[in-house]
Amino acid sequence: MATVQVGFQPLDLRNATENEYVCLNKFKNKLNREYRPDDPPIPLEENVQGWKNIPDFVEHEAHAAWDSSNSNIIAYAEIAVYHTGDNEHLADFKIEVLPEHRHQGIGRQSLKLLLQFAKKHKRTLMISATTDRIPEAAILFEHLGARKGLGMHINQLKLSEFDKTLVQKWLQQSEDKHSDFELGFLEGAYPDMLIDEIAALYQEVGNDQPRDALEVEDMKFTPEIMRQDEKSMFARGNQRWTLYLKDRANGKIAGLTEVFWNPNRAMILNQGFTGIYPAYRNKGLGRWLKAEMMDKILNEQPEVEFIRTGNANSNAPMLKINVEMGFKPYIANTIWQVETEKVENYLLEKNA
Repeated sequence: MATVQVGFQPLDLRNATENEYVCLNKFKNKLNREYRPDDPPIPLEENVQGWKNIPDFVEHEAHAAWDSSNSNIIAYAEIAVYHTGDNEHLADFKIEVLPEHRHQGIGRQSLKLLLQFAKKHKRTLMISATTDRIPEAAILFEHLGARKGLGMHINQLKLSEFDKTLVQKWLQQSEDKHSDFELGFLEGAYPDMLIDEIAALYQEVGNDQPRDALEVEDMKFTPEIMRQDEKSMFARGNQRWTLYLKDRANGKIAGLTEVFWNPNRAMILNQGFTGIYPAYRNKGLGRWLKAEMMDKILNEQPEVEFIRTGNANSNAPMLKINVEMGFKPYIANTIWQVETEKVENYLLEKNA
């Protein structure tokens, strides 16, 4: 198919016009029907609040390509760097094109804009993700000479198929641990008296998760960074439950698990971070936390139909627990990485 030239226009996500927000939300929901066809559309206000409350440490650019009537977005591209004191060689980017406008070179045209941003910030590696629901994206990265850095899945549990006896089994197996560990519950933002300790847990255990071939270094999790993430998350209307275990002997948090959901999609609950300090592993604490959380969900959130969680394909310990619970692969994702220099050479060859 012949290349079609389109005009990408800058889009300031934090300060867009009402019409830009409306059109971008419409565009995103069209793509969401491909990404996650089981999900309802995301309301305009939810997305707008997310865009307006992008964390301060994120510096980004976004560009939208409009149709001939200038009333509909047909393609979108964004790139971001994170001023968090880590991974200063990286830039995260995303390119999205509506199905009827693919295979026309539009994604390639947006790359020129994204490359300028990456070079401006002296980033030598560009990272992006694709889903098996939209195979065209992977084809572009293969043409770029990008490498697969990490394979992962969104795994899903249908509560209608969940064996509820498993919860009671795991809770019974954990009864002898109550004398050594205290179970705690948090709703919403982390309290000031625990934020430092939770950030430290994320710093050690969060960075312990598989990265496979990804050329990335440990991320920094500070209370300040986590507060900004919370502000962005809660601005969208998202809710969070956290369960943690505290070692009674020293008062230290040994591990935690958390789940998220949005009332606009109350039937879908997302399992977030679950982490246990290495010194406390192989004691069944992960199963205890999972069982307590599932018991709470089943008793207090009857509207939930699906639980989803993202796992690296190489994360055997977490996958083992999830498989026992009945999670099944739902969406396959791949994180790609490509040197900025390769992107530039590719564009020169294509005269983009």
